[in-house]
Amino acid sequence: MLHNAPRLLLQITLLFLLLASFVGCQESTTTQTSDPTDTAGAALWLTTPDKSALFEKQSNLLRFSESTNQYPTINMDEAQQYQTMKGFGYTLTGGSAMLLYQMESAARAALLEELFRTDEDNIGVSYLRISIGASDLDDRVFSYSDLPAGETDPDMEQFSLEPDRAHLIPVLKEILAINPKIKIMSSPWSPPTWMKTNNNSKGGSLKPEYHDAYAQYFVKYIKGMADEGIPIDAITIQNEPLHPGNNPSLLMLPEQQAEFIKSSLGPAFKTANIDTKIILYDHNADRPDYSITVLNDPEARKYVDGSAFHLYGGEIEALSQVHEAHPDKHLYFTEQWIGAPGNFPADLGWHVKNLVIGAPRNWARNVLEWNLAADPDQNPHTEGGCTECLGALTIDGNTVTRNTAYYVIAHASKFVRPGSVRIASNMPEALPNVAYQTPAGQKVVVVFNDGKEEQTFNICHKKQQQQITSSLSAGAVGTYVW
Repeated sequence: MLHNAPRLLLQITLLFLLLASFVGCQESTTTQTSDPTDTAGAALWLTTPDKSALFEKQSNLLRFSESTNQYPTINMDEAQQYQTMKGFGYTLTGGSAMLLYQMESAARAALLEELFRTDEDNIGVSYLRISIGASDLDDRVFSYSDLPAGETDPDMEQFSLEPDRAHLIPVLKEILAINPKIKIMSSPWSPPTWMKTNNNSKGGSLKPEYHDAYAQYFVKYIKGMADEGIPIDAITIQNEPLHPGNNPSLLMLPEQQAEFIKSSLGPAFKTANIDTKIILYDHNADRPDYSITVLNDPEARKYVDGSAFHLYGGEIEALSQVHEAHPDKHLYFTEQWIGAPGNFPADLGWHVKNLVIGAPRNWARNVLEWNLAADPDQNPHTEGGCTECLGALTIDGNTVTRNTAYYVIAHASKFVRPGSVRIASNMPEALPNVAYQTPAGQKVVVVFNDGKEEQTFNICHKKQQQQITSSLSAGAVGTYVW
């Protein structure tokens, strides 16, 4: 019997370690000194698929405890830190700006406060994407260098931001007055048509002889917006460069994007002393090789901050492939639409799971929904543009309806402030989640019940060896803050 003792001891040790890995907070009964904000309890902000709660703060704090139970546990560990977040928000399309601008001033002011102010009563959107020239959700196609047929302007002498002065620039100024620190990313849907192989806003490619002219187009744009008091934090080189079927649009293969960056855009920014970040790709997760191809070019990569992704194709985990190939370059999630009229339970779950949780867990520094606002008929849009893009808001005169994307972003934007750091958390079955430590020292955990029944679970704060216990109905989303 004695010769089995070592094996028995090994089995007991392995069993203890296995139990400890599941128990998380309960492996220690030692009371540790903890921050009062941690021990007071956690606030829960809840959205349910039946809309009985829509980003609603629950009345009671969830108290921390050292007691044990058999529920699954989300173990969070602030000692394991990942990327620093830039923010959460929407694309402020030209059409969105037009609808906002057409509201009465008091109604617009109240709505912009709700969206962009960072306090208890508002959702604190911290990141916007806008278009360079028209997107397909403007009321018409335009660039900042529209010329009569046959004319060109390689020196950008006729460049003008005038099309944006009607709605976009005034609305952006009002937003910046509310939140001067908001980050703005800009993306072109098409160069001016005279730069393109087909002389058309839809499709075609950028003529190589206009690479330098197009680089100056970006320089003029960034400087012009700066003169308006609108700082552009980052640009992407082309929205959806592998989708030339939209209006406007452009086909730009990775080899051309690399050449444009290293020979024209990067040097032009350097000469003009522009520190706006250059972000490549800006398309679906089914082609991580696009970003990797460009970043493998050493002359191009030295000008590039990172890569941007959408999720109309592929899996969100593909972003991690780019991170693993080039861990010094950043990742961004810049667009995902919801098709009108929408399916609130399904859209809420898919977008929270894949975007708000999935994108940051795969190294994205921001998450943006497409698009901020449309009218009840999903207008405006260009001829050939998206006819079914449901805005985060539906704006009908001064009447505002908040749609799925509003709540999806609110669950992160209100609490995961810029500068927050993603921290480690495990993923119990059917409980996808993501955890952060904010610059103010708060902890934030976003949890989605991906199961078919209500789930009760713990969130363990490893440092304090304490946990809260909570329940979410099937398909519900909770943001926990303490």
